[in-house]
Amino acid sequence: MDVVIAPNDQKYIDGQTLLINKPLDWTSFDVVNKLRYQLKRKLNVKKLKVGHAGTLDPLATGLLIICTGKLTKQIDQIQAQEKEYTGVITLGGTTPSYDLETEIDQTFDCSKITDDEIRKVAKWFVGESDQMPPIFSAKKVNGKKAYDLARKGKEVKLNPRSIVISSFQIEKIEMPNVHFRIACSKGTYIRSIAFDFGKKLTNGGHLSKLCRTKIGDYSLDNALEIEQFVENLWEEQN
Repeated sequence: MDVVIAPNDQKYIDGQTLLINKPLDWTSFDVVNKLRYQLKRKLNVKKLKVGHAGTLDPLATGLLIICTGKLTKQIDQIQAQEKEYTGVITLGGTTPSYDLETEIDQTFDCSKITDDEIRKVAKWFVGESDQMPPIFSAKKVNGKKAYDLARKGKEVKLNPRSIVISSFQIEKIEMPNVHFRIACSKGTYIRSIAFDFGKKLTNGGHLSKLCRTKIGDYSLDNALEIEQFVENLWEEQN
């Protein structure tokens, strides 16, 4: 799809779709706030609608779609499209958050797990299934975000949700690290897949790396670093 990187000011107000490579340790809202601030300064306006089409965890990198102006109305439509990720599942240990946000709480011997077993488990995940979200997630429990309750040590009860995994490829195995590429429906938690992957191997697993590479027809290949976008924005002539 054609994405205008640095159009004239009016086009931002009318609405643009921007592809950004989210940096590690930034929240999705950090990116939105940064771009909104820069756009408001450049356009010399007090208000401008800016939103993202699909949250990425702080420890994830990759494609974040930002919509401005009237195109913020299309965010739900973009979010509903299939997503692709690459990443690493590390076997031999679990964490409460299912990723590296929290410390390992249980360890396992994974020395006897074979490559064949790993590839068979990946095939098991393909198709429709019910997935339990991580307790360290933005899911609401009695009006409060689950991760806020989890971080306070309070009990969190979540309900499973239906997801679809259309492709799950094992790209490389360097024990205890399993490199993968996955295509899945909206609402899929890759952290939960990492945790469940370990369980299916009668072991433990957590997500140690994640990068979103596609949302529908939008690709990370066409995304800009935040600094690149800001530089292009200020070089654009009115």
